[in-house]
Amino acid sequence: MPIMTKTPRGDDIVILSRAEYDALTGSRREDAADATHANSILADLASGTEVLLTSEEADQLLDAKTPLAFWRKRRRMTQQALSNSIGVAQGFISQIENGTKTGDVQTLASIARVLAISLDDLVIPKPAIWKKKGEIKPRKTLTTIATGRSKPGSRPVKRNSTPKSASAG
Repeated sequence: MPIMTKTPRGDDIVILSRAEYDALTGSRREDAADATHANSILADLASGTEVLLTSEEADQLLDAKTPLAFWRKRRRMTQQALSNSIGVAQGFISQIENGTKTGDVQTLASIARVLAISLDDLVIPKPAIWKKKGEIKPRKTLTTIATGRSKPGSRPVKRNSTPKSASAG
């Protein structure tokens, strides 16, 4: 617990335990790590490996049917030029842009390389809440699917089996 007191000249001082002092000064390490990370991002911006979007571009990205549609147009590339670059049909690029097809990971990785973006930039899904308010349905989790449990603490139910009675052993 810190102790507040005054110096002989009347200045306010605080006396801390070593643990309290270390906890306060430990943030300097965090600040150094943050500064290193920020410098890395600034270097990526300077080299062109990282780009910033204006607020208008960010709005366009959010409004685009798919991220691919936005990034292809931002790179001033036609669907035909993109399809030629990765060796797929132009119609397939169109289907991915319209959201009727998703494309496999290899295709999306090739698209990302050609557009000089990360794969994550192509596959960021819009949250369900953006689609239509009130239509969000709870998702089944892996645990729910794997165990058959619908509520915490409930017992799993085996398919095509009858429950055992409590007296059966």
